[in-house]
Amino acid sequence: MKIDGTPYRSVWVEPHDRDAIRIIDQTRLPWAVDILRLTDVRQVAHAIRTMQVRGAPLIGAVAAYGLALALRADAGTDAMERDAGLLAATRPTAVNLRWALDRMLTILRNTRQAERPDRAYAEAGAIADEDVARNADIGAHGLPLIAEAAARNPGRAVNVLTHCNAGWLATVDWGTALAPIYKAHDSGIGVHVWVDETRPRNQGAALTAFELGKHGVPHTVISDNAGGHLMQHGRVDMVIVGADRVTRTGDAANKIGTYLKALAAHDNDVGFHVAFPSSTLDWRIEDGVAGIPIEERPPTEVSTVTGRAMDGSIATVRVTPTSSPAANPAFDVTPNRLITSLITERGRCAPAALDTLFPEEFRSRSG
Repeated sequence: MKIDGTPYRSVWVEPHDRDAIRIIDQTRLPWAVDILRLTDVRQVAHAIRTMQVRGAPLIGAVAAYGLALALRADAGTDAMERDAGLLAATRPTAVNLRWALDRMLTILRNTRQAERPDRAYAEAGAIADEDVARNADIGAHGLPLIAEAAARNPGRAVNVLTHCNAGWLATVDWGTALAPIYKAHDSGIGVHVWVDETRPRNQGAALTAFELGKHGVPHTVISDNAGGHLMQHGRVDMVIVGADRVTRTGDAANKIGTYLKALAAHDNDVGFHVAFPSSTLDWRIEDGVAGIPIEERPPTEVSTVTGRAMDGSIATVRVTPTSSPAANPAFDVTPNRLITSLITERGRCAPAALDTLFPEEFRSRSG
C-alpha cells in the first residue's frame, strides 16, 4: 500500500542493512510518519509491548524478525529459547505472535547453531511474504460481498462499518478487514467506510482513517456509540472487522467494542463479517468467551488521550478525575452465533463450516 505515492510494508529489512529491521511507529500516526530502526530483540519486544507495532498478523512477523536479530547476537540454544520467551510475553491475546515464534523455533531447533542467523532471517521473510499473499487473497474472497451490495443498490456507494484498525498497518500489507475494501475501491466500485474511533486508543480514528485517506478511499470517522444508530436508519450495508484470535468454533476476539457492534448488526439484520488469515486461528479452543485470554492494558490509556493541540504541538491530557480508577480490557469476544461469515485466505464460510476450509486441521485435532 502507499503513503503519498510511496509504497510501504509495515516491517521490512533494507538490503544493505541486515543488522536491523524497520517499522513505522504507529504511536506517532497520524501526526508523523516516523520510521524506527530496531537492532536487537529488546527493542523489538518494546515496540510490540508499547504498540509501536500492533495488529495480530504484524506482531507475528515482527516477532519472527526479532528472533532473527537476537540470533545474530547469540545463536546458542539457551539464548534462543530465552529470547523467544521474551517476545512471546509481550502480548497475550493475539495468537499470531505465538504461532510465528513456534514456527521459527520448530525450524531453528533443528538447525546447526552457525546456520541459525541466516536461516532465521529467511524464515522471517517467508512469514512476512506469506502474510502479504494471504491478505491479498482475503481481499479477493471478501470483494464479492461488496460487489453484490453495489449491484443491489446501483447509483450509491456501499457503506461498510469497521472497528479498530485491520488494514495494512495491522499486517505486513493489504490488511484483513480493509483488504476487500481496497480491492473494491481499486476496481472502481463505489465504497464508503464508517470508521469507529475505537477508544480508548483511537486506532480507528488515528490509523484506519489515516491509511484510507492516503489511499483515497472515502470514509467518515464516527464515535464508537454511533454505529447502532446508523444501522437502524439503513446507512450500514455490512460490518467487516478483523480478529486477534478465532476459535475452532468461529468465536472471534477483536478490539474491545466489537461485540457491541455485532449485537447491533444482529438486531438490524446487517451482515457481520470477520476477516483474518489462518495464522489467527487457535484450534485448541472451543469456547472463545471462556478460553481466550483478554489483555488488560494500562488504565492511563482510558484516563488520558493524546492529540494535536491547536498550536500544532502533540499533547497528552487527562480526561478523567484524578481520583477515579479506570479499567482497560483491550479485547472482547464475539460469539459465532452473531457472525454472518468468516473471510480467510481459503475462502468465505459460516463459522460452523470452518472444517470445510481447513479439513486437515480438523482431522489432525479430532479425537
